[in-house]
Parts: sequence; structure tokens; C-alpha cells
Amino acid sequence: MSTPATKPQTAQIKCVNKRDRPNPHERITHVGGYGASQWKLTQEEAIGMIERREWNFYVALPGTNKSVWVEVGTSRYGNKYLRTQGDDDQRNNLLSLPECP
Repeated sequence: MSTPATKPQTAQIKCVNKRDRPNPHERITHVGGYGASQWKLTQEEAIGMIERREWNFYVALPGTNKSVWVEVGTSRYGNKYLRTQGDDDQRNNLLSLPECP
């Protein structure tokens, strides 16, 4: 007997904490948000939640009513990191968010 799949929860990432590193794949250390309560996760925790299909995260695009999903990317060195769908070198939606408290 199989267990019915549960639908992942969804949260908006509204802030990040970054290291001062030139490589964008190594910069983000934490992601966070707020609404009914404030929350903050390490990048590794968020990656695990996405991969286990427990949570879906998204980022609102500034100046629009559009949003983009956050996904797990893998660098050419095999390191996992968070990125938004459609991110390119010209605009990084996560790195442009304000710092989390």
C-alpha cells in the first residue's frame, strides 16, 4: 500500500544572507521570509526541502506582479546552490534581494 503524496508547502523568499564571494554559486548562506512569522533557513536546509518535495519557494520580481520559482542548481564543480528558474548572468533574482536580519 502506498502512502498518498502530500502537496509541498509554498513560501516566498524575501531576503538572503550572502558571503562576500565573487562566485554567485557560493554567495548565499541563508534565505528567509516573513508574513505571519519570520523565518530563515540555511541554503542547505532549503535545498533539502526542495529535493524532498516538502517545500516550493518563489521570489517576486520587483516592479511587477510576477514571480519565479526557486530551484536547485549544480555548479560545474558539483556544488548545489539555489537559483531562480530562468536566471542568467545578467540578473540574479536571489542575489538582488535585501539582507535578512
